[in-house]
Amino acid sequence: MDEYSCFVDWDKMDMSAQSQDTKELTCTDFHELKQLARQGYWAKNHALRAKVYHKLISNIPCRTVTPDANVYRDIVVKIIGKRSSSSLPLPEFVDNSLIPTYCLNTEGIGAVRKIILCIANQFPDISFCPALPSVIALLLHYSKDEAECFEQVCRILACNDPSKRLIDQTFLAFESSCMTFGDLVNKYCQAAHKLMVAVSEDVLEVYSDWQRWLFGELPMAYFVRVFDVFLVEGYKVLYRVALALLKFFHKVRAGQPMESDSIQQDIRAFVRDIAKSVSPERLLEKAFAIRLFSRKEIQLLQMANEKALQQKGITVKQKRQNVHLAVHAENFKSEIVSVKEMRDIWSWIPERFALCQPLLLFTTLEHGCSLSRFYSHSEGHEPTLLLIKTTAKEVCGAYLSTDWSERRRGGNKLSFFGTGECFVFRLQPEVERYEWVIIKHPELASTGSETENHAQPASSTLSSSSILSDPSDRLSPFLAARHFNLPSKTASMFMAGSSECIIVGGGDGQALYLDADLNHGRTSHCNTFNNQPLCSESFQISILEGEESVWKRRVQCKRRVQCKTRLCGRGAASLSQLSPVSIRD
Repeated sequence: MDEYSCFVDWDKMDMSAQSQDTKELTCTDFHELKQLARQGYWAKNHALRAKVYHKLISNIPCRTVTPDANVYRDIVVKIIGKRSSSSLPLPEFVDNSLIPTYCLNTEGIGAVRKIILCIANQFPDISFCPALPSVIALLLHYSKDEAECFEQVCRILACNDPSKRLIDQTFLAFESSCMTFGDLVNKYCQAAHKLMVAVSEDVLEVYSDWQRWLFGELPMAYFVRVFDVFLVEGYKVLYRVALALLKFFHKVRAGQPMESDSIQQDIRAFVRDIAKSVSPERLLEKAFAIRLFSRKEIQLLQMANEKALQQKGITVKQKRQNVHLAVHAENFKSEIVSVKEMRDIWSWIPERFALCQPLLLFTTLEHGCSLSRFYSHSEGHEPTLLLIKTTAKEVCGAYLSTDWSERRRGGNKLSFFGTGECFVFRLQPEVERYEWVIIKHPELASTGSETENHAQPASSTLSSSSILSDPSDRLSPFLAARHFNLPSKTASMFMAGSSECIIVGGGDGQALYLDADLNHGRTSHCNTFNNQPLCSESFQISILEGEESVWKRRVQCKRRVQCKTRLCGRGAASLSQLSPVSIRD
């Protein structure tokens, strides 16, 4: 055995997967190193993997004062003394996480706890880090002694490169990563997401387990291959693998009854026993076949989620709000959608807004059929949700990411704005959601150059710069069109408005076109969302005749209950801001 074996129980290791061939790694080019990591170049040679880990971790940019092996030797006796490490309580920041033993021997299992306690002593700013035990346990397999493992973990924790995220160390960072994972599932694993919504009372609670799947449940033979790539490519790899796990779970379990009363427990069990259905190579192959957003876009999404949590005061661990409370049956009234349908819509919106409840901003029943009044009630709010019910009882709508006041930045010309988080949908006669075309076809954003190609709505002229940039003092939003090298501007015509019409989606047609009277509309395929018509191609928004008195009573009730949660329209059209509400008598 090699010099990195002192904590390994070789009876537990799969020796058939180990090679004694002498290998060296001399490459320094990032792209070549990335390919070698993905291919498992050092996966079958224990000593080589140890040397690669040491090299990769020693190259991590760290704070000037980062605890090293000598610090560990100085403090371990003071902190542990002659006591058994198993008798000492672990710091709260590990959140009662599983401490996997992997293929460690008895000495190695004890060393995990000792290193955790010493890290707690040296990193007082860590407040929440449930992934730490797994990282320490894994690195002990490839360390000469406890002090070397301690130093390597400290370098990972002390990384000060803002573009190189490694391990979450606060509850805010952890929770926002769970929200970001939920957003990615919503985009890239829609079949699995639909299953989660159907069988779970709180989808966000299911997705909050995503790091546990990797740092705890995943067998070592799989986790170590993930860690190989993680040290080269960073945090984004974790999202990829967790998405692949969810895809495989859905594929293997689709149509089968749940094995327990909890989908969380079922997923955990699937990940623990993943060897029964998927090899490590197949898992990574699936993970890297997912065309994820760029690292920059994911960072922007993570920042947006962190900001949303901070605004709601969620910075320390607390019980997550059940998503059903956002659309509660007792508070929700609608002439357009049922509670279940609204919950389905709510499961599509970004996680940072799913924390909130819908707040009625405009309804043609109360505010009249006037586009100017629509704007006056909706400006200053973002995002918004538009629901439409036609006289043929068809139901469709749009999720709109940006404040309608942005329309004015085009002057008197009809100009498109918004971001790639916008989407359109229909609920009746069947459910279908259409997202930004770039999400499903990212290759469209990497070819060609932008060309002018504007839709021509009736009685309107689009400006030559239809994609409006954000003010310089605003944080660049997630999925802003300018972050992508789009083949044409028709791929990013999200929303537009004038005194004459509202348009959602553009390029060779419009997903939605509503006239100034909010009475008639059109729908067709458009390039932005690559959608089918959302309802009859030419439609009339229905009027709930004969129910005015019922509506007036509801309005009076709304005045008594501040910010009552409902989305209604002229029996027909409604606009709701995604905003927190305060219910009080």
